[in-house]
Amino acid sequence: MKHASATGWTAAEAERAFAKAIRRRRRASLVGRLLRRCVECAKLAVLDADQGRRSPAAHGVRDIPLDAIAGSLEPHRAAEFDSEFRPSPRLRRRWLSVWMAEERGAVLPPISVASIGHVYAIRDGHHRVSVARARGAVAISAIVA
Repeated sequence: MKHASATGWTAAEAERAFAKAIRRRRRASLVGRLLRRCVECAKLAVLDADQGRRSPAAHGVRDIPLDAIAGSLEPHRAAEFDSEFRPSPRLRRRWLSVWMAEERGAVLPPISVASIGHVYAIRDGHHRVSVARARGAVAISAIVA
């Protein structure tokens, strides 16, 4: 009875998934500090859309691997996620709403990314990427520019 209601099992599952993502973010941060790793390396990179070579043949809507998304074009959004797209606690409401929409089977719009060499920088869809990673997805539909 997984799809009991929007306030039943699915909401509890979403809460558990968010709490798990937050714990993983905190654990990774603690391990990084204990091992004296670079603090900037744990943050989501802010990339410049003009850097690197662009591939004109790669434009359009298509599925891209989540692991190929290396950073963000939006500095204020990059501060809300770590390098693995785990959310900050402040993002709870929006993150849960994206999880619940996916759980209900709602068709979410593709994310928007810029192709930079062999990786992608995300323009729009940070929460969708975070939720997709938390769900264990390997690819996501994206508008590649």
